[in-house]
Amino acid sequence: MREARIYMDWNATAPLLPAAREACLSALDLVGNPSSVHGEGRKIRTLIENARRDVAALCSAQPASVTFTSGATEAANWVLTPDFRMGKTPLKIGHLYISAIEHPAIREGGRFAKTDVSEIAVTPTGIVDLAALASALDAHDRQSGVPMVAVMFANNETGIVQPIAEVARLVKAAGGVLVVDAVQAAGRIPLSIEDTGADFLIVSSHKIGGPKGAGALIARGEILMPAALIRGGGQEKGHRSGTENPAAIAGFGAAARIAADGLETRMIALSALRNELEEAMLATAPDVIIHGKDGLRLGNTTFFTLPGLKAETGQIAFDLEGVALSAGSACSSGKVGQSYVLSAMGHDPGQGALRISIGPSTTQAEIDRCADVFAKIAARRRLSGAAA
Repeated sequence: MREARIYMDWNATAPLLPAAREACLSALDLVGNPSSVHGEGRKIRTLIENARRDVAALCSAQPASVTFTSGATEAANWVLTPDFRMGKTPLKIGHLYISAIEHPAIREGGRFAKTDVSEIAVTPTGIVDLAALASALDAHDRQSGVPMVAVMFANNETGIVQPIAEVARLVKAAGGVLVVDAVQAAGRIPLSIEDTGADFLIVSSHKIGGPKGAGALIARGEILMPAALIRGGGQEKGHRSGTENPAAIAGFGAAARIAADGLETRMIALSALRNELEEAMLATAPDVIIHGKDGLRLGNTTFFTLPGLKAETGQIAFDLEGVALSAGSACSSGKVGQSYVLSAMGHDPGQGALRISIGPSTTQAEIDRCADVFAKIAARRRLSGAAA
């Protein structure tokens, strides 16, 4: 009898939580437009506002500062723009500075011209080079407008956590605006928009066990805001027009509520499982390279290179053994290519790397089985090398 498949690709998307599924289904049964003033409209509006409160609580933000979007990519395209308002006064953003390991949704630069986007190097340990960022901000042309910096809280491939507070200090000293992609951090690291120093956080529903198709841009306040990306009926206080998606938003809120509950205890347990898996991998194949192992990482993520095994070959081998993992980011239409994150860290990206990412429902038995599959694949690699 074939063993059940095990899912170890939580950084790509988390399984839908039963509570989130139930919230979605309950919302689908409601009649009414959330913008309508009658009882049916008010009921569905209440559902949305309750979800807004739950998403805000996950990031220790004010509910009024949460704007729902169709996902993190839309939030990125909205906030990455030269056109802002400070209250009723237009504010010009002159240049966008992003780290070299940002997610493709950030790397595309939103609504900035390509010539108005600069990349900041990262160190070999995978964190943004603070000296390079400081130098870029010092050289920024103030006549063009204020600088914007976009840095992810935790990398989706390596799990490496960035020194966001230090980045914020540099950005504020330069009078700039800081956007933090918190997609991988939300639900895995205690988050407070005030403590990070960010002006904006980007979060996603499906990374924390909510439905796909929902995300949010969370602002520090309500004064500094980007020009609307989607215009029309003026929903979401005019920041994001279009009738809201109550089912997806309700599921997002339910997932956020669960993610905030017992977060630190949950991540300690996941870190222990991840560390046990890495120890087993090193015992089996001492030459395995675990990227970022000695730095601060998300407790659920292992990004590794097994010399002599190409990433795409390894991904297929694990899949055939019933283990779902990925070769880096899962946001490139299924393509398996060289990792720009490894390149930015100074590693040869030719072989690529595989990412194992686990979650709250990952069991000890699944960790043990993944370690056994790794050992089998590593052994085949050795035999193949010997035959060559």
